[in-house]
Amino acid sequence: MMNLKDFILKFWLRLAVLCFLASATLPCGTPAQGPPVFVITPVESTVKFGVDASVAIKGDFSKWDATLTFTSPDLSTGVLEVKIQAASVNTGSGMKDGKLKGKDFFNVDHDPLITFKSTKIIQTGPDTFEVDGDFTIRGVTKPEKLVLTLSGKGTGSGEVKGTMAFDRKDYGMNSGIPFIKIADRVEVTIDLKAKRVSGPPVNLK
Repeated sequence: MMNLKDFILKFWLRLAVLCFLASATLPCGTPAQGPPVFVITPVESTVKFGVDASVAIKGDFSKWDATLTFTSPDLSTGVLEVKIQAASVNTGSGMKDGKLKGKDFFNVDHDPLITFKSTKIIQTGPDTFEVDGDFTIRGVTKPEKLVLTLSGKGTGSGEVKGTMAFDRKDYGMNSGIPFIKIADRVEVTIDLKAKRVSGPPVNLK
């Protein structure tokens, strides 16, 4: 029959072996911790656009989703992805909305989604970031840059505001709207409310 001393010795030997085997990926006694996980709430956020024109053309999209994912606390592993339902465009004018949904502009029946997926995130200042990504509209994808400002750093939740400008003719939107002169440059603005729901903070400067 094993005495108490031998039992304790074998217990600690087994524990030491388990710690040694686990040490390649996790220090013994340290709980596993996954990457930062953020949730973006559309009801508290907005995606808007505007273009200079002889009659103001500004609006937003009522249906969209955005995700911000990381594989580690390193900022460079972050991926921002935005998916917009093009048919949810709202300018306050039924005539303008109908024209924007048509084949000369968003072509929603053929290309229902407008998307942006980041390929690189760089911190340019204490609260500023440049996000390179692939922007797709009307089924045409081109690289664009989103410039972001973050508030609430270090609190676990915050607000991300950003702008991106693109030339509509680069995406095949060459037509106009009857009796309205429209510029080529379109500016998109985002205001996202994000909250870290698990994992460590992102490493920022």
